[in-house]
Amino acid sequence: MEVYTASITMTICIIAVPKHVPKMRKQIVAGNWKMNCTIDEGKRLVSEVVQLMQNEIQNNAEVIFIPPYIHLTNLSEQLLTNDTLYLGAQNCHQNKSGAYTGEVSATMIKSCGATHVIIGHSERREYFSESDALLAEKVNTVLENDLTPIFCCGERLESREVNTQEAVVGEQVRNALFHLSTEEIAKMVIAYEPVWAIGTGKTASAEQAQEMHAFIRETIAEKYSNEIADSISILYGGSVKPENATEIFSQPDVDGGLIGGASLKSRDFVDIVKAFD
Repeated sequence: MEVYTASITMTICIIAVPKHVPKMRKQIVAGNWKMNCTIDEGKRLVSEVVQLMQNEIQNNAEVIFIPPYIHLTNLSEQLLTNDTLYLGAQNCHQNKSGAYTGEVSATMIKSCGATHVIIGHSERREYFSESDALLAEKVNTVLENDLTPIFCCGERLESREVNTQEAVVGEQVRNALFHLSTEEIAKMVIAYEPVWAIGTGKTASAEQAQEMHAFIRETIAEKYSNEIADSISILYGGSVKPENATEIFSQPDVDGGLIGGASLKSRDFVDIVKAFD
């Protein structure tokens, strides 16, 4: 009797996973005009930026114009045929409507064609005494209107000098955002503003920016998950210019910038967007 022996060959596949996975988060450059530009100046600025971007930009960064309220309707019409540029407001009231002279609601902002709203900018915190509790209410109303909040956080110079910047920023994030559900927090954009580096002549290094962005992401991961934290775009808002944008944006946890003064100069603003090329 002959005996046949079957031989089974097993192939083991080893999949190598790279240590540094490319960022999949949205890259964003948002221009905060603050209290600048007449109607004609605003139209001209946007026209210049759009023309330069059409000729020069090779990346897929999301670009957001954030002018004073008076510009929203005009710029929405101006950007109507461009699906790569977005429009945002610099603030909103926490209530849907009512007798609040001088205020603008999220519902009104959405009706103008805007898609984003800045919440908690350092100037709002300082000049208008906006608290974390109030900002939590504003975040809620923005999300309820299917708008994207750009939540700002950051420390003053005195906190940085005594090395309490993480405690300050962590408290701001927890107080204003940690009531949100997993689905809601995932819709946020966060902007880190070192208040001491805005219009003071002082400059935060790319390493300092990365350090705080990583801390913010870790703080969110502790409450929600690494997956959620890794999906949220965190922008740097500390005097970004064409000269430093590439270095700052190249940091692993920096996903773009909230641009102030440089957003009022079409050439500078487009050169900052080009930092993602």
